[in-house]
Amino acid sequence: MRRHSLSTRLWHWLNALCVVVLFMSGLSISNAHRHLYWGDWGFDARQAWFDVPRFPDWMTIPGHYSLAVARDWHVLMAWPFALGLLFMWLAMLVSRHFVRDIATTRSEWRAQAILDDIVQHLKLDFSHAGGKYNFLQKLAYGVVLGIFLPMMIFTGISISPGMGPAFGWLIDLFGGRQSARSLHFIFAFATCGFFFVHIALVVLSGPIHQIRDMLTGGRIDEA
Repeated sequence: MRRHSLSTRLWHWLNALCVVVLFMSGLSISNAHRHLYWGDWGFDARQAWFDVPRFPDWMTIPGHYSLAVARDWHVLMAWPFALGLLFMWLAMLVSRHFVRDIATTRSEWRAQAILDDIVQHLKLDFSHAGGKYNFLQKLAYGVVLGIFLPMMIFTGISISPGMGPAFGWLIDLFGGRQSARSLHFIFAFATCGFFFVHIALVVLSGPIHQIRDMLTGGRIDEA
């Protein structure tokens, strides 16, 4: 049996590309107005709850200031990002991958079990105790797949000018367009944080083996 199904591998690399382009074009969009607000209105920097730093051109798409081009890249990647996540969730539910490999059990939520898992990670021991993922991996993947990525989509819809008339109820749910914009930034940076932690753990646990398995599928008996 393969460690990673074809659907998981295809989504993994497509999602990685989308997230990188979305984040870098999002930084360029952020540079146009670096203040975050709560509510439905926000323009005066004195009313901002947070001032986002200006990001250098080498971190942004495009590599120079152009709000129009940055928005074009953002919209271009938003569609495969959203549809890819929908496809992944359908595939996980149909194949029972989510229930079998990602959903946590009650016993895994015991304080001692969580502490033991943290200690093992600090020792760089990433064994899975007979399962595909250990508790911290399940928790991280569940939070990213079930909260971070969907919230990026829903808040993105809420702040998109063309979506306002059809999704006014969603904007109201987030407490206003500026609240949705603030949440969009928060979940974007949370996803970026997971991205870097994920890469670091791949490096620590054997990058050649991990990347090969995500390309070819690998085999469970090799884990």
